[in-house]
Amino acid sequence: MIMKISISFEKTITSDVSIIVDALRASTTMTLALDNFEEVIPCFTPEEAFEIAKKTDGILAGERKGAKIEESDIGNSPSVIKKMESNSKTLILTTSNGTRILKGMNSKILIGSFINAKAVAKKAIELANNEIDIVMAGVKGEFSVEDFLASGEIAYWILKELDSKKIEYTTNDMVIAGILASRDEEKVYESICKSRTYKRLSQLGCSEDIEICLMKNITDKVATYKNGKLQQI
Repeated sequence: MIMKISISFEKTITSDVSIIVDALRASTTMTLALDNFEEVIPCFTPEEAFEIAKKTDGILAGERKGAKIEESDIGNSPSVIKKMESNSKTLILTTSNGTRILKGMNSKILIGSFINAKAVAKKAIELANNEIDIVMAGVKGEFSVEDFLASGEIAYWILKELDSKKIEYTTNDMVIAGILASRDEEKVYESICKSRTYKRLSQLGCSEDIEICLMKNITDKVATYKNGKLQQI
């Protein structure tokens, strides 16, 4: 068997396994939410999120343009989620980019980020038949450096695992570039600090969120998206 590994943008190119990456902050929020909630329900509009929150008595986490939606319980904040204590088993999440790209995908979907790069790489290999596509969420339809670098980190662990198992693979050029770009930790941090997302979140006072999002392999939790819900796999 030859495994095909790719990095793509916004839409997946496979019906096999796709890893969705929104490094700042949705992927991190979704992953850490599994510590405190049994399920996460991603919503594509605030209106949909409000409706589901009423029906489920869940906690509503809402964000647009980086800022908390006024009527929501919390924003898209991994630092808040990490400390949160709640009797609710459900988190309803709507974000500008991360939840948006889940719509319409027909593959097995995993959520990846810096914080679970190694774990999501291993899980993807376990689930894949012969293809893994790492999908960058981007920002409003445009490339984002943080998603590219997080995707490169995940790709690095995928190839490392495949090498250890002596499984042959092919890659697209984006994988090669992503891995090379992600190896210098100092330059990764510097590059992300120059990004528009980093600057916007910093202006909104979300420095603690950013710090958590950029930590590497601090959890082995992996979320899968199925039947409109995210649950640990």
